[in-house]
Formats: sequence, C-alpha cells, structure tokens
Amino acid sequence: QVQLVESGGGLVQAGGSVRLSCAASGSIFRFIMRWYRQAPGNQRELVAAISNIGVTNYVDSVKGRFTISRDNAKNTVYLQMDSLKPEDTAVYYCNALILSYQYWGQGTQVTVSS
Repeated sequence: QVQLVESGGGLVQAGGSVRLSCAASGSIFRFIMRWYRQAPGNQRELVAAISNIGVTNYVDSVKGRFTISRDNAKNTVYLQMDSLKPEDTAVYYCNALILSYQYWGQGTQVTVSS
C-alpha cells in the first residue's frame, strides 16, 4: 500500500510556472509514476509519466512546457509546469503504477487565470 500526497497547486497567471510535488509514504523506485489532470466536465487525462528508470512521456498539449521528474531517495515525484495556459486549469492527481496495482493521491487544484 502506498499513500500519495500532492502539494504545490494554486492560482497562477497565464505564462507563469508552478511546481507540483507528490510525496509517497513508501519507496517508489519500482513504480511508474504519473500525473493526471481533470478539468470540470472532462475525463481524467494522463499528462505525464516517468518510468522507474527515468524514461518520460507527455501528452502532446504539454510537451515542451511541463517536466516530470522523480527523486527516489525522497520518494517524491515532481511536475514542473511552465508557460501555463488557462486550459491547464484542472485538479492534478499523482498516480503510482506497478503491475496491475495503482494508487492515487487526493489531487491538488491548479487554476491559471488569463
């Protein structure tokens, strides 16, 4: 069992930056770590993922603007979000995946004002 706690969300102006953190209650080195987001009325969307060996993937809409990283020693995953746009407004969720098991955080709100 892994508990995930996100932090770092808030209100930011368009063009600004925010860094989200996801702290895990245990070791994450074997997990694929992912960030999802969900805007009102929309389905939850996979934004970025990082494998246990550091391979990253991004949804096209955030490529070049968002960076996912992990610090296994601190059991923490980050999402650096730059050049934010109003359409990035959503609740951002951290997810840990190993085999068929996955765990979710409670989410953190990011609101980008125009």
